[in-house]
Amino acid sequence: MSRKILQIKKCMKTFEGDGIPVTRAFPIPGMRENDPFLLFDHFGPINYQPGGATGVPAHPHCGFEAITYMLGGEVEHRDSWGGQADIETGDVQWMTTGSGLIHSELVTEKFKKSGGVMQGLQIWVNLPQKYKKVKPWYQHIKKNTIPTLLENNNIEFKVLVGEVKGVKSKIQTYSPVSIFDIRFLRQDKIKFKVDKEQNLMIYLIDGQLKFSDSNKIANKGDMIYFDQSSDELQLTSISNKGSYLVLAGKPIQEPIARYGPFVANSEGEIKQAMIDYQDGKMGTLA
Repeated sequence: MSRKILQIKKCMKTFEGDGIPVTRAFPIPGMRENDPFLLFDHFGPINYQPGGATGVPAHPHCGFEAITYMLGGEVEHRDSWGGQADIETGDVQWMTTGSGLIHSELVTEKFKKSGGVMQGLQIWVNLPQKYKKVKPWYQHIKKNTIPTLLENNNIEFKVLVGEVKGVKSKIQTYSPVSIFDIRFLRQDKIKFKVDKEQNLMIYLIDGQLKFSDSNKIANKGDMIYFDQSSDELQLTSISNKGSYLVLAGKPIQEPIARYGPFVANSEGEIKQAMIDYQDGKMGTLA
């Protein structure tokens, strides 16, 4: 018996930064977060002319973890704790903001000069209260070191976070999280397991999925929300090519207070985070 669909929702279209198109699952009106996930954005695709791309300048964060999965383009991560890395197409970065940091994600000089298509996924995961003040750090996984497995010669699992079919990601998390990019090269179906304790969604980066038990079809840009009735999940891709992001995590079930880039458990802690930032306790980024 497989998990059942609760709903299929078309994600909201909006713009961020210097006019970057964003497909947002949440937070949106009617859905503030989906425990333990606080934000899900698919930014781009946007085609930049040479010299046209900029990126996101320095800004603070605290109290959660941020994942960047680059589907196209390049950005340079820099933070106030000394972190630096070029996030290239296919790379994953997991940034633990913890007690607070300042970071920037500006396009690399190479991409700025050449131009090209920029797109990726930005996901925020809440930190349990006992880990809200951990020292900030980040994990950068290059495309060619992401664990993968091949099924039926035409279905590729890219195990970004967590474990599936005995293949485990290198990324360490503070609560159970599963993120897989499942890529179909032709129409096919696949069964796999995600612990039913984890709240499960699937975002369609590209392609179409059909669910025979409910006779429902999900399309590119949709987010599918599932119940927690089973560990098992079956996906049937009816597209010649498809890319489907499995996003699952064990609910933390704690109070959430958030203000812009800050996440805490109470309004008082949010105010303290703002004071810490103003007092320079989150560091500086030149």
